[in-house]
Amino acid sequence: MLAGVTIVDPKTTWIEAEVELEPDATIHPFTVLSGKTKVGAGAVVGPHAVAVDAVIGPEATVGPFCYLRPGTVLEARAKAGTFVEIKNSHIGEGAKVPHLSYIGDADVGEGTNIGAGNITANLPPHPGSPKQRTKIGRNVKTSVQTSFVAPVEIGDDAWTAAGSVITKDVPPESLAVARARQENKEGYVRRRRHD
Repeated sequence: MLAGVTIVDPKTTWIEAEVELEPDATIHPFTVLSGKTKVGAGAVVGPHAVAVDAVIGPEATVGPFCYLRPGTVLEARAKAGTFVEIKNSHIGEGAKVPHLSYIGDADVGEGTNIGAGNITANLPPHPGSPKQRTKIGRNVKTSVQTSFVAPVEIGDDAWTAAGSVITKDVPPESLAVARARQENKEGYVRRRRHD
């Protein structure tokens, strides 16, 4: 703290001896930083965040109840938001994973925005198979509830539609829609009441 790190409430914050904190970093209450975690200058972490063997770049933001597992790298000005879990993934400069998502074994390009409730499905359904990676390019916009079934690659400047399950590569500057078409059965409830 004397070197310029702000620890809002030292009594409720756990920081292990190997953790490195750079000046102007802010650590909020009930945060746990362990292993060889590094927190860059001007980064903001917590409250209730956990980081284990993770790298949090300069001016990056880690939101409440966020869990950064080993192998996570947040580049400068990247964001891992509320109730986000990231494992063994590289989140590019200025990229955002704002809330309610799981990103595992993935590379996310700079300036990309990951929508709420996104998941990278990294484990193939074959016993003993190694985990696969998802590659999401630069300036990609993923909509809510998108799942990526690895191995899959999303090109730069591409978008995904809400509720999509992406199983094939998406070319740059494309919109990927991978979901069942909605069908409304008008009068269904009324008919069921009379059966």
